[in-house]
Amino acid sequence: MAQVEKINRQNSKFKLTHLPKLLLKTYHAWIEKEPFQISAIIAYYAILSLPGLLILILELVGGIWGKEIVQGELFAEISSAMGPETAQSIQEMIKDQGSQQTSLIATLLGIGVLIYGATGVFYQLQNALNEIWEAKPKYTNEFISTLFMRLKGFGFIIIIGFLLLVSFVLTSLLSAFSTQLSRLLPDGMLELGFVLDLILSLGFIYLLFGAMFKYLPSTHVRWKAVKVGAALTAVLFLLGKYALAFYFGKAEPGSTYGAAGSIILVMLWVSYSSLIVTFGAQFTKIYSDKYVKIS
Repeated sequence: MAQVEKINRQNSKFKLTHLPKLLLKTYHAWIEKEPFQISAIIAYYAILSLPGLLILILELVGGIWGKEIVQGELFAEISSAMGPETAQSIQEMIKDQGSQQTSLIATLLGIGVLIYGATGVFYQLQNALNEIWEAKPKYTNEFISTLFMRLKGFGFIIIIGFLLLVSFVLTSLLSAFSTQLSRLLPDGMLELGFVLDLILSLGFIYLLFGAMFKYLPSTHVRWKAVKVGAALTAVLFLLGKYALAFYFGKAEPGSTYGAAGSIILVMLWVSYSSLIVTFGAQFTKIYSDKYVKIS
């Protein structure tokens, strides 16, 4: 039976006409995993991890590119996604943590707590991806397994920092290119800069999801499946990002909760992102099961 499955999988070739059926199959498998409960858990841990995560990214990338520049770009993105008030609240949260004066021992302990907190959201995300892939942790010892997953989460933060650095460099080059282009082309052609920026954003998100689907699960995921799954997830994420920005701008759901509005918006945004990630991961698994050869 296993041999027949292997032959059928090797003879299968993906066609675009297969996509609707694959998406439907993905939805049924995804909804069985209780994704809304998973996304709520990840959103909760994201709130706890957010200050530490952003501080680490600012320190990693800011040390090379300039902290003020990176902070400006980062909070501009948060502002466009969740609104200026939420961006301001997050900025104040980070400023309060970064301005504390402590002893050396307290500083070292603080760094440890910071890393532990920052990796919390990735730890929960790894658990969700392992459930989708039906993968077990590599280590039977619970402490070693948790430590390994936390270290993997920290490694992923470094990957995010590297991708952000590349993104900032490319954005700067694109900005300089667009400035020169605006002097040569008529106004109607200036939309080219927007298109290039959109492609750059899509490329960044694609690489991020690709790394996530490849390295976070505790199982071997082939690049062939990762590339297709990351592409679909990146498109869905980008479409949802603009839809949420429009919704937040019009409905202002955070205003109902007063001072806690910013936290609610972050949790809504992370919850949506988690739904997209888990759906994309489920699609990647189903695509892998059907089209990727077994070695």
